[in-house]
Amino acid sequence: MAAISLGPSPARRDVLARRVRLLVSATIAYNVVEAIVAITAGTIASSTALVGFGLDSVVEVSSAAAVAWQFSAREHAVREAREKTTLRVIAVSFFVLAAYVTVDAVRALAGTGEADRSITGIVLAALSLAVMPFLSAAQRRAGRELGSASAVADSRQTLLCTYLSAVLLLGLVAHAALGWSWADPIAALVIAGVAVKEGRDAWRGDGCCAVPASAVPASATAAKADDACGCRAGCDCC
Repeated sequence: MAAISLGPSPARRDVLARRVRLLVSATIAYNVVEAIVAITAGTIASSTALVGFGLDSVVEVSSAAAVAWQFSAREHAVREAREKTTLRVIAVSFFVLAAYVTVDAVRALAGTGEADRSITGIVLAALSLAVMPFLSAAQRRAGRELGSASAVADSRQTLLCTYLSAVLLLGLVAHAALGWSWADPIAALVIAGVAVKEGRDAWRGDGCCAVPASAVPASATAAKADDACGCRAGCDCC
């Protein structure tokens, strides 16, 4: 007889919910500072990539704020009721980000202006590349254990910001050192494609951990080979 997978206890859910609220608050605070610095530095250097990165931080704040609103409720049932609305906000944030990055990348490829090099932008991108993966991984683990698709989706938004940080860093360094102004917009178009996919999945609630382990019958668990994280078959969640 297959063992029945137990989800987190009410006490554990409260601990995880508090952890998600803390991580979301840290994400919002960091992205507010990041947006101010990036937009200011981008305006000074006439860098559309830096300004776009700053606007991405604004989108990330909207996504994190939606999760903060969901987890501001103390009752687990209320948080679950807010899940769909939160996922829709996150999905729209992904679509807005993809649209802006695409337009910005096309403008850059069309040669709408030569940007100056920005040491501030390089430092900011490197710092974000170091900070964002830890915030994303911590929230993703908590969201998966809690069975919250919105928390996992927001962690993907943070992870996408990590990718954008890497793209921005490579673009700024390549432009400053080698004069390769085309490298950043090409990579940005790839990121835009990823953002559209993540936005579509969030809109449909197709996260790997949208279904908590406790909600999966023992027979289905055995048939689908879901893992201890409650992830669906074929998902690399842990």
